[in-house]
Amino acid sequence: MEQGMTMDISEILRHLPHRYPFLLLDRILERTSDEIVGLKNVSINEPFFQGHFPGEPIMPGVLIIEALAQTGGVLAFTLIPHLKDHPIYFMSMDKVRFRKPVRPGDQLVMKLRILKRRGPLFKMKGEAFVDGQLVAEAELMATLDIKNEKEG
Repeated sequence: MEQGMTMDISEILRHLPHRYPFLLLDRILERTSDEIVGLKNVSINEPFFQGHFPGEPIMPGVLIIEALAQTGGVLAFTLIPHLKDHPIYFMSMDKVRFRKPVRPGDQLVMKLRILKRRGPLFKMKGEAFVDGQLVAEAELMATLDIKNEKEG
């Protein structure tokens, strides 16, 4: 994927190992060398809405963070394309804040920026928005698993 290009679901599926119901990213809207913007369409058909406040469904915060992490994972894979077949592991989250509920029908826009990178280790600042309003934010750390990477 070239810088600035969008990515549809078929290309996301080539980068991430996640599948339904755990894939929480529908499209990449924009990417630069250190930032990415992803989109999740939140549908009432999501399986978690059956048990998460059925009378007043809201998206679980942990899944919003997972959607941010998956978006960051796509950025990591596009920055180190020769490692795209290696798993990426979510390592930590810090400074997590939930500001507003995310409901069925919302479009969750996730913006991530790399704060620090050392080899396959990425620290990112993630923000999630609905209708331009901040709904969640966190600092996330992830690493590409390179233990089986052969040199040379």
